[in-house]
Amino acid sequence: MRKEKVNRILDELKKEYPDAECALNHRNAFELLVSVVLSAQTTDKSVNQVTPALFNAYPDAFKLSKAKPEKVAEHIKRIGMYKTKSNNIVNLAKQLVEKHDGQVPGSFDELVELPGVGRKTANVVLSVWFNEPRIAVDTHVYRVANRIGLAEADDVLKTEEQLMKNISKDRWSEAHHSIIFHGRNCCHARKPNCEGCCINKQCKKVGV
Repeated sequence: MRKEKVNRILDELKKEYPDAECALNHRNAFELLVSVVLSAQTTDKSVNQVTPALFNAYPDAFKLSKAKPEKVAEHIKRIGMYKTKSNNIVNLAKQLVEKHDGQVPGSFDELVELPGVGRKTANVVLSVWFNEPRIAVDTHVYRVANRIGLAEADDVLKTEEQLMKNISKDRWSEAHHSIIFHGRNCCHARKPNCEGCCINKQCKKVGV
């Protein structure tokens, strides 16, 4: 897809979703990091429902690192894979305390070393909190980008690489949020609303 068309798509998405931003409630880097880890295969809305009590009980890495995973699980048992996630965020907190003085590192390599943190989570934290240009590929971004033609890839990593190549670096973070909002509000997995889509004229799926 030519840069002109890519920018036209991004312009339309920005117009449609001017307030597109991270939907996970957070007050600091620690809360953002934990929230993104908890959001795997779970909606942001569900995560936002459990994190107030969780962060009230464990407001920082030092408190969370001393918690028992089964106690943490009581706060997040409404979300998917809560037992695994409880272990992950406790171990994550321990590593933050032991290696980073309880602070969230601003380095991709250091972030992905933390338990439960993969490329997507690291990219979200770097983009949202540290204001680095990043494209985090979650299920919405993977589906929508490949469906409309911004990428043509059969896995998440290749999708991320193609999006970084096709989209100007200064629009990476903006594109990430706009595409997510479009996936949630219009370009659904099973039944996309193609008739009501703001970019249907540029979409590879509709144009075929």
